[in-house]
Amino acid sequence: MTLLTRRAALGALAATPFAAPAIATPWRPDRPVEFVVGFAAGGGTDIVARLFARHLEPRLGQPVTVVNRPGASSEIALTYVSRARPDGHVIGLTNMPSFVTVPVERRAQYTLDSFAFVGNIMTDATGLMVKADGPFRSLEDLVRAGRERPEQIVVSTSGIGTDDHLLMVMLEQQTGARFTLVHFNGAPQQRTALMGGQVQANTVSIGEYAPAPDGMRFIAHGGAERSRFAPETPTMKSMGLEIEMYSERGIVMPASTPPAILERMREAAREAAADPATRATFEAQFIEPNYEPGPVWEGRMRRVQGTYADLWRRTPWRA
Repeated sequence: MTLLTRRAALGALAATPFAAPAIATPWRPDRPVEFVVGFAAGGGTDIVARLFARHLEPRLGQPVTVVNRPGASSEIALTYVSRARPDGHVIGLTNMPSFVTVPVERRAQYTLDSFAFVGNIMTDATGLMVKADGPFRSLEDLVRAGRERPEQIVVSTSGIGTDDHLLMVMLEQQTGARFTLVHFNGAPQQRTALMGGQVQANTVSIGEYAPAPDGMRFIAHGGAERSRFAPETPTMKSMGLEIEMYSERGIVMPASTPPAILERMREAAREAAADPATRATFEAQFIEPNYEPGPVWEGRMRRVQGTYADLWRRTPWRA
């Protein structure tokens, strides 16, 4: 290269502006987000999803559409989520304890390793509901009947391995009563069966009972203390039983979701949960908001699953 040519090349280089460094923009969905629920429309899990979806939408910039895929204690829905394309457009709502018990009690199509954990968003104590004009005025009445007439009192749950089911397992173990359990896909079907006389009691959460208590009586629940949403209802612990049971709901995504998408969804969920409007919406439906960050929640779920696995090895629960 001649001196003249070298000078021309250097001059051209000097005239070319340096490229500005690329600035990463936060991920945003480019189409509606599918929010998958493993129980029927109108039940407690479905209601939580629909309420929270409203507050996620403005933070994600896209509609969040609730899709119900009931059955198999949420295994159908959660398997769908675990196998979805990990692009942030499919999220799922878990329901404790079936989220961790399903892989314990059977060869499930998912494990905890199948998911990325966004965050837990609420807790709701589980209890027993009877007809207000029925023969049972209290938990003592129901237990007495379960002892005197083993397996003749029919109690509904929302599925094998759910909080409803395990509450009854513990109640039978600690009282010696024996009930016949039938499993539905959600609280609306349970309520219909109770009012129609097909069952004599339902296991449901406070959030499923409190919005429409007409014709019903909530006789006891598994919370650590009395609920502000059902202050007249005693806890099972106050009645001498070592039973504490809650329904919890949290959000998961496919395990292979890229970190940038997962972190953006966690940020949106955290912001939505902290919004006073979200809390007010939950409380208006008798739901106790209780946000827990994804990594903390995941660690707790793995510990809880170990506890249930030990229980299963000692005393497997059945239908």
